[in-house]
Amino acid sequence: MNHKLLIIIIALIFASSSFAIDLYSSKDGERYVGLDISGKLTSLASHAPEDAIIYPDRDTLTEYFRLRFGLNVTYNDWINGNFAYEQSARWLSSKATSGTGSSFLPSQVKASYRIEQLDWEISETDKFLYRHEIDRAYIAMHPKWGQATIGRQGIGLGRGTIFSAVDIFAPFSPLEVDREWRRGVDAIRIEKNMSDTSSVELICAFGESWEKSALLGRARGYIGDIDGELLFGKRARDTFVAGVISASVMDAEVHSELAFFRTHEEQPESGLFSNRHETAKFVLGSSYTFNIGNGLTWLTEYHYSGFGLKDVKDISTQLLNQDFRERTLRGDMQILGRQAIASQFSYPFRMDMNGSLLVLQSLQDSSGTVSPSINWDFSQHSSLIGSVFVPWGDKPSSGIIQSEYGATPISLFIQLRSYF
Repeated sequence: MNHKLLIIIIALIFASSSFAIDLYSSKDGERYVGLDISGKLTSLASHAPEDAIIYPDRDTLTEYFRLRFGLNVTYNDWINGNFAYEQSARWLSSKATSGTGSSFLPSQVKASYRIEQLDWEISETDKFLYRHEIDRAYIAMHPKWGQATIGRQGIGLGRGTIFSAVDIFAPFSPLEVDREWRRGVDAIRIEKNMSDTSSVELICAFGESWEKSALLGRARGYIGDIDGELLFGKRARDTFVAGVISASVMDAEVHSELAFFRTHEEQPESGLFSNRHETAKFVLGSSYTFNIGNGLTWLTEYHYSGFGLKDVKDISTQLLNQDFRERTLRGDMQILGRQAIASQFSYPFRMDMNGSLLVLQSLQDSSGTVSPSINWDFSQHSSLIGSVFVPWGDKPSSGIIQSEYGATPISLFIQLRSYF
């Protein structure tokens, strides 16, 4: 039996049911060891624009499988730990289009902010990749003065839902559908409560060297309906300072993120105040739930990225620049251009079925993508997700991208998953 068939069979087994195994529990219930097992099977069918250089095969299929084991340990009410081991396999119908689903599927590039990747290949061919990794391994302590977490962990920052200006460790792509497991980073987080409504935090994320590490200070708190935080420090070779604020305004939620960066290298485009070593990122968003039926929620976000290009046609040339390529792979730029806006409508049709509609629009070249989605929880632990991506904009020509989303394939995303 080949690897691909074996992976698909295992995926189907775990997609039909999810397991949570109690390995140990003390008589008083204070100490506990449990094992969670989850499986996901994803299919992505794509029809690419007509450009033989970028897409030698216009119609492609990607099969992606993830099997995750999570070990949860509770020693007492002030210390616990987590360990997550994952296997994943990706089969591509065409070698030449291996990056087709990169905007919709979890990234396969080397993770940032890890001392060692702890990521190994089991099998690899032109069209098939089977790998495994340790994605979580941390101990969390909860003393009276705050909390401290040491080890490989998921860290998300900011208030943005689709875009972010301050999520510097493992940001998601705006079009990425599966956001359940953020990639783990090797870090130490120490947070001290200053009062019932405020705290300060130190985050150290370690890479292979000091130039690939991050050191971040964070102060946050809230007053009434206003919640804010200040961040400052370094990420890789950048220094930065940022502010985040969110508030409730007339039954609507409003949030904003603003970050200023001083970069080691000159930016390929103009920087702030004619200084090409300084740039900024900005997010402004709002959400509101209308009293329509079961409740229609509308979310919209505007994003400005100083790391983006004024003309996305220059992307092929800029990718020859190692600094620019590293930023792209690290996720510093969620968009290739400078400005974009997104709106998302979500509606619960019933208790077990939710629908959404995402519209993502570049404000530079008028290209964009519309994506209707539906999530059906057909059993207590299993669900089926379906999404369609329909882009518009100038199509690529002779291997050169003409617009930010015009080169995106029309795609159908289907995922069968189980989790406890």
